[in-house]
Amino acid sequence: MRCCGRWISIGMLATASFAVANLMAQTKWHHRYAEVNGVKLHYVEQGKGEMILFLHGFPEFWYEWKDLIPEFAKDHHAVAPDMRGYNLSEAPQPVESYRVPVIVEDVRALAVKLKAHKFVLVGHDWGGVIAWAFAAAHPEMLDKLVIVNAPHPTVFARELANNPAQQKASAYFNLFNSPQAEAFLGKDDFATLQGLMKTWASPADLKEYVANWRRGLTGGLNYYRAARLHSPVDGAQGAAANELPAMKPIEMPTLVIWGEKDTALLTGNLNGLDEYVKNLTVKRVADGTHWVIHEKTAEVIRDMREFLAAK
Repeated sequence: MRCCGRWISIGMLATASFAVANLMAQTKWHHRYAEVNGVKLHYVEQGKGEMILFLHGFPEFWYEWKDLIPEFAKDHHAVAPDMRGYNLSEAPQPVESYRVPVIVEDVRALAVKLKAHKFVLVGHDWGGVIAWAFAAAHPEMLDKLVIVNAPHPTVFARELANNPAQQKASAYFNLFNSPQAEAFLGKDDFATLQGLMKTWASPADLKEYVANWRRGLTGGLNYYRAARLHSPVDGAQGAAANELPAMKPIEMPTLVIWGEKDTALLTGNLNGLDEYVKNLTVKRVADGTHWVIHEKTAEVIRDMREFLAAK
């Protein structure tokens, strides 16, 4: 009986080990590089099927999507690049290299490189701004669009020009456009940036983010500089100078997920959005912040799954 029990235990252990190994194999992504639009972009990919492309914001990198990539790789080709200027992707020096149309062309060229004729585009923060602009410029390439706490450029220009609360919330733009931005944000091992994330980030997460920031913040800050984004608080030159692009109406099915406790991008950015987005679904997350992807991961996945399944 002891012998039999021993073999049963060994068998159960082997079965469990196989299950763990199989799970790891299912959730393992691959790191790749692609030469597109004059720069080398690093990206992570996993899965097969229709491509779903994830675009991160500032001050994140591809790792922002680490919990969504394995989920959507179950039935998609999930791809998450480091956008130009971030982490392991190239960071050209000229500020003009970070204008929105240039980044949009990075996305188009990467999709073509990956042979994605039609795909789902997901963006958060600056990645969402690029996703809005891409959807307007290349609607024929998109099946559906998902935006998470990222303002439509036309609506945001209105809010930045006319809404004192958004002007105050966007006062950090003036720092980010200054030559002192890198030194300020890098002080004490990026204490300010770490403070933004400590409510949801694990020590392992923070280690990854700090390693990313140590590779340089200038590329990410150049998105603000190239768009000439300022807030008119304290007499600074404001919204009239911003260079976010004028856009055509967006007609493909679009899901907007918005953490309502976002202190940088206020819910006024949802007002009148349906004037510019013809097939719009909005999911408000009452207790979510700008970091709703990390705070409410299961809810974000559920909302996305329902949206992608809808005809």
